[in-house]
Amino acid sequence: MAIQIFGKKLTSFQIVIIGFLGLILIGTALLMLPISVREGHGASLEEALFTSTSAVCVTGLVVKDTATYWTGFGQAVILILIQIGGLGIVSVAAFIALISGRRITLFQRSMLQESFSAHQIGGIVRMTSFIFKIALTAEAAGSLLMMPTFCRQYGVSGIWLSVFHSVSAFCNAGFDIMGDKTGPFSSLTSYAASPGIIIPVGLLIIIGGIGFLTWDDIAVHKLQFHRYRMQSKVVLVTTGMLIFVPSLLLFLFEYSGGPLKERFFLALFQAVTPRTAGFNTAALGFLSGPGSMLLIALMLIGGSPGSTAGGMKTTTMTVLLANASAVFRKKKSVELFGRRIEDNTIKNAMTLFTMYLTLPMIGAAVISAADNIPVAACIFETVSAIGTVGLSLGITPSLSFASHLILILFMFLGRVGGLTLIYAAINIQSADFSQRPVEKIIVG
Repeated sequence: MAIQIFGKKLTSFQIVIIGFLGLILIGTALLMLPISVREGHGASLEEALFTSTSAVCVTGLVVKDTATYWTGFGQAVILILIQIGGLGIVSVAAFIALISGRRITLFQRSMLQESFSAHQIGGIVRMTSFIFKIALTAEAAGSLLMMPTFCRQYGVSGIWLSVFHSVSAFCNAGFDIMGDKTGPFSSLTSYAASPGIIIPVGLLIIIGGIGFLTWDDIAVHKLQFHRYRMQSKVVLVTTGMLIFVPSLLLFLFEYSGGPLKERFFLALFQAVTPRTAGFNTAALGFLSGPGSMLLIALMLIGGSPGSTAGGMKTTTMTVLLANASAVFRKKKSVELFGRRIEDNTIKNAMTLFTMYLTLPMIGAAVISAADNIPVAACIFETVSAIGTVGLSLGITPSLSFASHLILILFMFLGRVGGLTLIYAAINIQSADFSQRPVEKIIVG
């Protein structure tokens, strides 16, 4: 299905990409205004473009500390970009149309279906309303839970701190405005053992990253797990394992010293935030080699389909593991929770895995050569960018313009999706069901 704009037919994939690009450019223009920067002059094109892309793509990588460099107006622009980018341009446009009483066309419903990764077009308008109810309720609740801590320390400005960090956490963006209070680029390190901040932020990250289809299952079927869609079962089980196992490993091997309470919160938060929130409560530079590798793996996996999170998604990883299990056991089909996985789904999973594995390596090699930085540190940054995470080893602000462009491209690709970019670039009018003769090739 396509739509005509300026006499040209555009597919839904192309419209999504144009929408994100348009929002990034608007954000860039606003951040270049003198009113956006504390020093009284507008940001440079490089600073504004990088920050706008990071906000729209809910990544959190920054070249300037958000609190100390941007004014209240600039921070508000960043927060609006985060909110729209996190919920999706298509869904925000549809919600505005709904509350204004306009009819949602069939093409718009089709775009919403693709945006939410929904299985069918039926009920997609109801899903749009449900998504905004979940988002606004979670963000409001998160703000209220953080206000006592922030307001006790910073007075009335604690309200803005609570709202900003609540929206940033739910949208898995990782932007913070603590720099003028606890030091530039400090994130939430001063609240490492503060339940009043760590628990709400962690819960918001999980709620936003699970995916709205899963929340719809929970709302409809309550605790009747057996009635959930197979995708929801996969998301919940995989998410639980990706929180529990890394938390245990980090608790035992990375944060083995200090008070038990602080160790617990450090391990738990650092297991949650790499998928793909970007806040941090501990200096990442002190992680061991295996600890850094664990965080890189979590950043690559990311959140779940139809969520505010990025990455190659929890379902992708589970499908790949299920496929490997089927090969090991010489089973004809790949199965999960008593259901067979389509071959096309497995192909998409393998394609995404290949893209998310190779592109950050190539980008890291280029950045390392261009800026003379150890390739291991560059891999961490490129994986953080393509996974729309925002965790950093601190090298991003010092990178060259060319390296910043690479990270910008990766952030954009990670948010809109690699397959979406491919489908937009290669406008295939019809599927090709022809098959060539079979010939065996040995692998492994």
